[in-house]
Amino acid sequence: MSAYKEGDPTTLSRLYGRSIGKPLRAKQQRLVDDLLQQIAVPEESPVTAERLFGEDCPLHFEIGFGGGEHLAYRADLLPNHGFIGAEPYLNGVAQALSHVEEQKLSNVRLHHGDALEVLSRVPDGSLLMVYLLHPDPWPKNKHAKRRMMNDGPVQMIADKLKPGGEFRFGTDHPIYVRHALMVMQRFTDEFEWVVEGPKSWQDRPSGWCETRYETKARTVFGHEVWYFRFRRKG
Repeated sequence: MSAYKEGDPTTLSRLYGRSIGKPLRAKQQRLVDDLLQQIAVPEESPVTAERLFGEDCPLHFEIGFGGGEHLAYRADLLPNHGFIGAEPYLNGVAQALSHVEEQKLSNVRLHHGDALEVLSRVPDGSLLMVYLLHPDPWPKNKHAKRRMMNDGPVQMIADKLKPGGEFRFGTDHPIYVRHALMVMQRFTDEFEWVVEGPKSWQDRPSGWCETRYETKARTVFGHEVWYFRFRRKG
């Protein structure tokens, strides 16, 4: 596939980036073989709270959950809500499964693979919250089409959120911040930026935990981190 192909992640029809890293430890492999099969998002048909959790409940979706720290934190914080996470990196999935097992989280469902494929099967207007935290910035201009913050994915997120639902986006990459805000300027009919001044994007909001990735970005690389909240208009 040409690196210069037109489109965005909804049209490129392939995943970029790592899918597997170091060999899994025995415990991690057990979790992938056993627990993942029990809590995996079904591969076909609509993805609904009733189908995943057996009852209607507020539904959250995290796109690319990394090691699952934020997903597990939110699921533990809101035990009566249902959480869906999708991640293509197998080692991250294994880490998330460890959180699910250790914290005994019954309100989490995981997908190892393409988040947008699963998100596309969520009925419109079903999600309370969508999270996109520290996605791969793809900083080169020629790779901008690979960024999750693009028109296609943002429109899909808008479609899936309930009126009043929230889209949370975080990054430590300045190029990605500029790109993301330019994209969101095209969605002022769909989203209201929840902002009251610089502290709104400089300080981590309540209920938004600091992950190991964010800690490393700050302390090891000296990066600034930005936090954005967008509310779905009715």
